[in-house]
Amino acid sequence: MAFIPTPIPDLVIFEPTVFYDERGYFFESYNRRVWAEAGMDIEFVQSNQARSTRGVLRGLHYQTGPMAQAKLVRVVEGEVLDVVVDVRENSPAYGQWFSIRLSFENKRQLFVPRGFAHGYLVLSETAEFVYKCDNFYSKAHEGGIRYDDPALHIDWEFDLRQVLVSEKDLALPPFGQHRR
Repeated sequence: MAFIPTPIPDLVIFEPTVFYDERGYFFESYNRRVWAEAGMDIEFVQSNQARSTRGVLRGLHYQTGPMAQAKLVRVVEGEVLDVVVDVRENSPAYGQWFSIRLSFENKRQLFVPRGFAHGYLVLSETAEFVYKCDNFYSKAHEGGIRYDDPALHIDWEFDLRQVLVSEKDLALPPFGQHRR
């Protein structure tokens, strides 16, 4: 298992060791002891799964205050472009974004610490996206940032005129006007 740092502090790519044979493959998608030994003692309390079609963009979402969430995200079918924005006001990377392609094929996962807005865009015909959270969802603590905010210059690697976005996500504020 490999933990790969990113240019943004605390944001980590996780590459599991995958064992292949004539029957298929096997890997541990999460092992609390391994994570704790790597200095990441996270207790996940909720797991979510979403299925979407090509061009669906979900995000950029986060939870605030005592209901902030860290997430471990991965794709079990298809491929997505996963994007995060650092919204931690005291972070040296505040306002910076990072993206990574997550897919069934590469089996990579992204650990998204508390204090990041998160979203993804489906690049394959369909995708199943799975994520664990270290805190429970709270509607009263929802926050978000508009996915196409020109101040962020996020490269979604896709024609944004072709994306399908919920009305709720279209109504999200730009960076700088987001809920803290």
